[in-house]
Amino acid sequence: MTSPDSSLIGLSGCLWEAWRVTILELTFPDINPVAIALGPVKIHWYAIMYLLAFAMAYGLMRLRLRHQPFASITKPSKWVPSDIEDLLLYGIAGVLLGGRLGYVLFYQPGYYWTHPVDIIRVWDGGMSFHGGAVGVILAMVIFGLRRSRPFLQVADFLVPAVPIGLAAGRIGNFINGELWGREAPADLPWAMRFPTGGNVLRHPSQLYQALLEGVLLFVLLWLYARKPRLRGQVAAAFLFGYGLLRFVAEYWREPDAQLGFLSLGLSMGQWLSVPMIIAGVALWLWARQQGISDVQEPSDDVPTGEDPQAGEDPETGEDPQQEPEPAAEKSTDAVEEPLEPVDEQGETTAQSSETPGQD
Repeated sequence: MTSPDSSLIGLSGCLWEAWRVTILELTFPDINPVAIALGPVKIHWYAIMYLLAFAMAYGLMRLRLRHQPFASITKPSKWVPSDIEDLLLYGIAGVLLGGRLGYVLFYQPGYYWTHPVDIIRVWDGGMSFHGGAVGVILAMVIFGLRRSRPFLQVADFLVPAVPIGLAAGRIGNFINGELWGREAPADLPWAMRFPTGGNVLRHPSQLYQALLEGVLLFVLLWLYARKPRLRGQVAAAFLFGYGLLRFVAEYWREPDAQLGFLSLGLSMGQWLSVPMIIAGVALWLWARQQGISDVQEPSDDVPTGEDPQAGEDPETGEDPQQEPEPAAEKSTDAVEEPLEPVDEQGETTAQSSETPGQD
């Protein structure tokens, strides 16, 4: 027979455990995916995150203009803000088209084959980073051809600005309550129950990815790219870094229901990251072997840090401080000028007026 004291102790233990679990469970904020609604026009948080990502990328690329080797490049032309604007437009097209088509082809080809109209419903989520990466690569190829710039030079310029935009995208996934993580231990302080994830405590893997693939990768890549690197090494560092961090983060992310786990117990995201890791290592080694530097030395006739056009007359384009060139000698065929009068001593008037020390 159980004593009252032991029953009381058991009840207290259950209440304590329930209280402890409740305290350790974070409540999902359940934010309305629609940020602004103006009649039939609805602006989703997901779209705002993408706009924020593109805005941050533009600002960071403006800073990249001051970094080497881009600050020294003059051939075939200097990197200027208008290049950033055009590159960003190409990149936006690559991200949206490649990201959406990548998700359609990699993750839910059967569904979209029977529901093709839903392909354009980007605001509902469903973007593939790996598809977006292919789209951006094609965009950089087109930009490089139109500007006569090497593809890897363009890639080295762009990729340090990418991770912080990826972080914004993952926050958009979190607000949408999608792409949540795997089941989490009951004592995990930040475990959450997502509205579409069942009555199960889960890892907020979207935030993990925002911190790993976004913030951490941005800091490491930005510091690495601050110093001049051989052509292709910055792009290689991005491929390796993103592939590795994405592979790790996938261990907390729930695989897509229609795919589940694939070979070796890996998810689709992990299998798509493996080629990125291999390509990053191979490209970095190849770039080191090639030894191509995009840093361009200043011209010998222009002092370092000095604008070659500084001091020129804006109307004539001539330097007012420059000494005039000596007049060309007159041709012997020119008409002879009248002889100057000669004084009694045999000197001309001009010779007699000269003073010593003058040229």
